[in-house]
Amino acid sequence: MSIDSLRRSARATVSGFPQGFWWLWLSTLVNRTGAFVLTFLSLYLTVELGHSAWFAGLVVALHGLGGVAGSPLGGTLTDRWGRRPTMVTMHLAAAACAAALAVVTSAWAIATVVLLMGVAMQAVRPSINATIADMVPAHDVRRAYALNYWALNLGFAIASIGGGAAIFLGYRTLFVVDAVATTLCAVIVFLRLPETRPQARTDKAGEPVVEAKVSMVTVLRDAPFRTLVLLNLLVCLVFTAPWIGLPLTMADQGLSPSSYGMVIAVNGIVIVGFQLLVNKLTDKRSPVLLLTLSSLLFAVGTGATALAGSPVAFAATVIVWTVGEMIHVPTNAAATARLAPEHARGRYQGVMGMSWAVAGFVAPIGAGAVVGGPGPDVLWAATAAIGALAAVGYLTRLRKALADDEDGVPMPLPDPRATEAAPATAKDAQTPVGS
Repeated sequence: MSIDSLRRSARATVSGFPQGFWWLWLSTLVNRTGAFVLTFLSLYLTVELGHSAWFAGLVVALHGLGGVAGSPLGGTLTDRWGRRPTMVTMHLAAAACAAALAVVTSAWAIATVVLLMGVAMQAVRPSINATIADMVPAHDVRRAYALNYWALNLGFAIASIGGGAAIFLGYRTLFVVDAVATTLCAVIVFLRLPETRPQARTDKAGEPVVEAKVSMVTVLRDAPFRTLVLLNLLVCLVFTAPWIGLPLTMADQGLSPSSYGMVIAVNGIVIVGFQLLVNKLTDKRSPVLLLTLSSLLFAVGTGATALAGSPVAFAATVIVWTVGEMIHVPTNAAATARLAPEHARGRYQGVMGMSWAVAGFVAPIGAGAVVGGPGPDVLWAATAAIGALAAVGYLTRLRKALADDEDGVPMPLPDPRATEAAPATAKDAQTPVGS
């Protein structure tokens, strides 16, 4: 492929989006460029404050637990309050938590702040995903999610390098920088991003059309979406396991921590370097086939970790499941937007976000327990089996729900609320969403 063709391909990948999307993209990049808290929190707790590794792991798990509550909270606020105010408020709350970590030193205070930070950081995600679905045409939604995910990883790579170089300034300084970057992200959203929450629909007479009330229970009663959430939870468990199990496995084989650092850095390098290319190759493909393929890549990549015995071999396994990650994350977000009613996008994205948060809390604990008990090989065999199970689930359970017509345009779905969650009375049916 020539340089000109690569340039044309890249231009096609990033073209056709409204200006508001690029302001949102920039806010994501700025936010993640200053994301130092989670990157260096465990080192701060153990090296700087002298806490045990067990306590550090517990605090990181509390961040995930906060996300379990934050995701549905953010989804509800996104639909009721609006995308823009939810983003601004939660970004500012996360910034306040980052600044607080630079001040507090007691174990209970740190645990509480990290828990609240998990709530705020996860609560902002439904509003971001809903905004993208609002402003980008349906046929470009998956490409938009992929570009936003690329910004997230590009920012994280910059933060990892910059944080490592600036660590001589002190952990507390890095946390203050995190707070400043997150505040700047909120300012960008406040000044440049328009509110995109859909306006109430009207009939031919100009009268407002009353939408059926949608609660979190209603969302969970949507059978196709519930299946999508459960399958995503399986994939998230597989995706999260290497972040705990891989360093333990490499240490068990006598490899140094620096070797693990180089191996896991492959994940970010591959995403930053090849996300746009993967976008181009997967554009307009069937979402069911992409989700199935990504699950199989997760299964093969993590399962092969049991066979690796050198840093190069471990890096090869990381490349395999990283490609799965690049395919899965934007496709899953687009599938969520595809199944969500327009006026309930925030709640649907919030419920989907819960699956990520639950995995972020459960997988580290489970992976550590399995490696410390039955052993690493059992962990990687389990992730391979779970990934394969998810692939079968996508292929057999969601083919109709996510079907495309011959032109690649998603076919209309029946409103799940009409069959899965019909209001009990005529009065209930007239209750507007958000009340």
